[in-house]
Formats: sequence, C-alpha cells, structure tokens
Amino acid sequence: MSITTTISADTSNQAFEQIFKTHYKALHAYAHVILKDMDLAEEIVQNMFLRFWEKRELLNVQTSVKAYLYKCTYNDSLNYLKHEKVKTKYQDFTVHTMDTESEAASARVELNELEGKLRVALNELPEQCRTIFQMSRFEELKYREIADQLGLSIKTVENQMGKALKLLRIKLADFLILIVLGIMYYKDFFN
Repeated sequence: MSITTTISADTSNQAFEQIFKTHYKALHAYAHVILKDMDLAEEIVQNMFLRFWEKRELLNVQTSVKAYLYKCTYNDSLNYLKHEKVKTKYQDFTVHTMDTESEAASARVELNELEGKLRVALNELPEQCRTIFQMSRFEELKYREIADQLGLSIKTVENQMGKALKLLRIKLADFLILIVLGIMYYKDFFN
C-alpha cells in the first residue's frame, strides 16, 4: 500500500485506525528491540502515531506506509537514546562540577580558618620570637641572615625558633592535620 497523496478528511479516521491496528504491535516490538524497555517502546510508538495523525493532511509518503512507520519508529527511538546519552553526560558533568566546587569551597573555608588561627597564634608569641619566626618562614631567611640583621647570635635565633615552633604546635594542635594536608595539596598555602 503506497500513499502518494494526502489522506482525505472523510476517510482519514478509518484509514488511520486501520494503519494503527495493522502496524502497532510490530512497531512496538521493533522499538522494544532498540530501546530494551516495553513501556518506553510503547510511548515512542504512540507518540509517533500521534504525530502521524496530527500531520496527516501534510504527509506525502513516497514509499509504503509500513516502511515510513518503521523509519519513523527507528528515528524516534535513536533520538530518544541520543537525548538520554546527552542528559547523562550533563548530569555527570554537573555532579562532578558541584563536587569539585564544594570541595574547593570547603577547603577555602578551612584554610581561611587556619590562617586566622595562625595569625592569632603568631600575635600571641613574644615579639622577638614572632619576628624571628616570620623572618625565617615568610621571608625565607637563613638563621645566619636573621642573626646578622637583628644583631643576635645564631644560637639565640635557633632557640627562639624552637620556642616559636613549640608554642605554635600547642596552639594549632587541632589544625595539625589540616596544616599537613595544606602543605601537601596547597603548596603555595604559606606564600
């Protein structure tokens, strides 16, 4: 059966019903093979027939109706699968992005908290002890350079650094693990 002209309005209901009854089961089985889901196959075929009905006056099928319906079912099934693949990729991307942003935000909050605690702990150190620690750790000066600049012996600088590190370890004990992780993962944390 080949339709080369549009279906007339008088016979369109009967013709559509006949086409539906003749081809529905086979098209459903065909869609099921492609989609591997009975309900989804039913939905695809029903939607295809709905569009077929809605556009019946505009259709000009040059091949057999059966071939046309199979081609429509095939295309609709593949389009659905492609759309699902795109949705899955987008969802995976969104989840990954949200996890990464959440981890980065959490790390920033923790690092800001650590920096605040470090500032407080540094301010509580005796002045000379704090100065020597900052020159050693933040300005990256050697003990000899610090001793020369401050007019102190190297032994005094070493003792003051030991005192500073001991006091900071005590005050920042809760953040020790975070400091280690910060140094490992955020190499420019102290820069």
